[in-house]
Amino acid sequence: TPRIGDILQKLAPFLKMYGEYVKNFDNAMELVKTWTERSPQFKFIIQDIQKEKVCGNLTLQHHMLEPVQRIPRYEMLLKDYLRKLPQDSLDWKDAEKSLEIISTAASHSNSAIRKMENLKKLLEIYEMLGEEEDIVNPSNELIKEGQILKLAARNTSAQERYLFL
Repeated sequence: TPRIGDILQKLAPFLKMYGEYVKNFDNAMELVKTWTERSPQFKFIIQDIQKEKVCGNLTLQHHMLEPVQRIPRYEMLLKDYLRKLPQDSLDWKDAEKSLEIISTAASHSNSAIRKMENLKKLLEIYEMLGEEEDIVNPSNELIKEGQILKLAARNTSAQERYLFL
């Protein structure tokens, strides 16, 4: 009896590590771009490798993107599998549990991306404010930013301010 739910259920917890890969993806892509522009030798080596048959005429950047797309692809395929699988199938419960675990891993990856974007924004604010020591802290989180009007307590005059919450 063909089954995949039980196999995916055993392997799905390892998909959470993709969150780390996804977190560093933009930085890795930027490094490849920088070194390709900066070093002709690096550029030549990358181009030489990309010409190999095993690369399927795809760029390094394309291969680097594959892991980022893997979890959403598994999630989509498993949802489709469950839609087509009879509910009385022996694989139904395992496939359903696998989908739950993979969805959690997808959520974990998305969360990692949001955290990195938030940290980058905090660092930009940190630099903009003259590098105040206590603003960059792993527990700090940028909730909202934007223009506000500050009303003076003594008179009703309003002053424009920019707020970082």
